[in-house]
Order: sequence, then structure tokens, then C-alpha cells
Amino acid sequence: MGRSRYTIREESKPHFLTCSIIHWLPLFSKPAIAKIVIDTLNFMQENKRINLFAFVIMENHIHLIASSPNLKSEISKFKSYSARSGIDWLVKKNNHVVLTELNLHKIRHKKDREYQFWQEGAHPQLIQNEEMMRQKIEYIHNNPVVRGYVDKPEHWRYSSARNYLGLPGMIEISKWV
Repeated sequence: MGRSRYTIREESKPHFLTCSIIHWLPLFSKPAIAKIVIDTLNFMQENKRINLFAFVIMENHIHLIASSPNLKSEISKFKSYSARSGIDWLVKKNNHVVLTELNLHKIRHKKDREYQFWQEGAHPQLIQNEEMMRQKIEYIHNNPVVRGYVDKPEHWRYSSARNYLGLPGMIEISKWV
């Protein structure tokens, strides 16, 4: 996954992952593009391709805690599919301003595509124990609060915070008990 110094170790164990939009463009402020990420994660969770423990979608990045026997491959497929779908949506909407940015900030060695949606890598961190898992879930859920977008984590619709309170969320997750 990219040229990151971070690596996925022990793929079947949960990892904290961060995926960021190229040049930190705020693409997830467009509900249709955020929905692409939600739908893709839902598909992967429902089809047991990943086990999703927590997530948050911010305007220009996402955080996940996930595991899979093939986590590196599944995250790569998630990023590839969501990027293709997001770019297709932008083309359909004739959003030339954003498409120009996605082209302008594309890494030069990526000659096989016109646009780059995601930054390389996912900065995986192995969840080493219960304390780290709780800390990362809390970090994920409080991200919108810290940014000043909401007063309570469960008020951010693009997060698993509601799931942990026993309320319906946008994605069915595997709650960490």
C-alpha cells in the first residue's frame, strides 16, 4: 500500500487506519461522495471482506478500525473502488474545478490514470491491546467534536459513535466489547 513507512502487520488483528484525500481536498463535504464511502464500507462489512469496529468520515479523510485476513488487499480494493466511483460522480456532475485539482496534485509516477483521489497509504497501526482499542475508538468518535462540527460524537452522522450507544448508524459495525 503505497510508499508509507507504516505497514500492516498481523492482518487478521484490528488496525487503526487513516485514508486521506489527495491534497486534503474536502470532497466528503459532498454528501454523494461520502455516501460512496458508506456504501463501499457497508458492502465490504456485509460480505465479510472486512470486520469494521469503528469509523468516522471527515471532510477530507477517514479513520477506521478494521481487520481482515487480507486487510492490505481489502483496503487497497476499498480505496480503488471508492476513488473510481467518486471520480465518476465528479465527471458526471461536470465538476471540472475539483477534477483539475485531482489531476494537478496527482503523484507524477502515476501515469496509468488521469486523476488521483486518495493519498498513498493508510498509515496502519496495529491495535495492540484493549486500552489502545478504547483510545482509538474514542479518538475516532471525538474527531468531529474536536473540530467543532458537533457538540456530541453521536450527532455526527458519518461515524460509528451512534452504534456504540445502541442507536442505528449508517453502517452496521462489529462493536468492540
